[in-house]
Amino acid sequence: MLDEVQVRAETPGVGAGLVFLDSAGSSLPPRIVTETVVTHLRREAEVGGYRAAQERLDALDGVKAAIGRLINAAPASIALNDSATRAWTDFFYAVPLREGDRILISGADYAANAIAALHRARATGATVEPIPDDPSGQLDLDALAAMIDERVKLVSLLHVPTNGGLVNPVAEATRIAHRVGALVLLDACQSTGQLAIDVAELGVDALSATGRKWLRGPRGTGFLYVRPDLALEPQRLDLHSATWTAPQEYRIAEDATRFEFWESDIAGRLGLGAAVEYLLELGPEQVYAAIAARAEYLRKALPEIAGVTVRDLGARRAGIVSFTVDGLESTRVRDRLAEQEITLTVSHASSTLLDMNRRGLASVLRASPHAFVSYPELDRFVAAVAALR
Repeated sequence: MLDEVQVRAETPGVGAGLVFLDSAGSSLPPRIVTETVVTHLRREAEVGGYRAAQERLDALDGVKAAIGRLINAAPASIALNDSATRAWTDFFYAVPLREGDRILISGADYAANAIAALHRARATGATVEPIPDDPSGQLDLDALAAMIDERVKLVSLLHVPTNGGLVNPVAEATRIAHRVGALVLLDACQSTGQLAIDVAELGVDALSATGRKWLRGPRGTGFLYVRPDLALEPQRLDLHSATWTAPQEYRIAEDATRFEFWESDIAGRLGLGAAVEYLLELGPEQVYAAIAARAEYLRKALPEIAGVTVRDLGARRAGIVSFTVDGLESTRVRDRLAEQEITLTVSHASSTLLDMNRRGLASVLRASPHAFVSYPELDRFVAAVAALR
């Protein structure tokens, strides 16, 4: 069982009156993450960035190894990056497209993914088509099966939407897409660190994730998993992702390194590794269970407040609890709670345009409690929301 007292003690940001409910945005790091980043920055100040990095080569290799253990992937299939968006777009722009090709996106796909898809469609003559949702609000597998044909080159799947707590049936959708040879790119930025992820079981061709959310790593970190036997040429290369072999020739790295650049935030990457190692040491399944329990606690408590509606959809739920308060704009609720040292965020329609427009929502409040949040803190949050009414 997870030692919640230990987890709170190892999180400097908790206590002192703060109720933190924004791990779906940018979570509170454990002490080891901050110490790892700061220690390396100080070493850079002492000996310079090159030497400091050279001293930590084994630790940098260990970052990919730790991520590999977390998602059941070989370290060579993982590229480190500065965000989930960068990782997602690096892979997406490497997929060959031409006129008449089809790109399928999830109904709750994130704005950055949809914009990239529309951008490439304009440039190549491909089309972008949303996959409908089923009555529960999750991805409609029957609709996807009816849409699939040989012209579909890429299916963008969203594991957990940014604006609510549903979990999409990724493995089933991937099997459907693979019937026609379409590639599947999974946005796992809201699931990595709060749900069990096994890329072998999911079967996806690529997966993007961030460090700053549920993994509790530093901002400016992320990673991309690429199926080992998939040979795609990135849109951009440098002397790290490829080797200059002759005056007119170069050789692309054989593994996922081809999606990396040489220059990077070494301290941030070491911090990401520390965050993943910390999660592995705690026991991922115990952490995931603690997150799920807190989210369900809020889903039961919030609807008991008159005028509060929980907006989460889907047959299976994750750690994001989305809700609205009648008569109060979401940003106003957020700001009034912030005055009481209660932190949560607002998800606007522009972030998940198709889903929010379909549901007639301009915005939703988003509470995302991690394992370090205590139940008395959850009660304080619920009481504060009730007082707003």
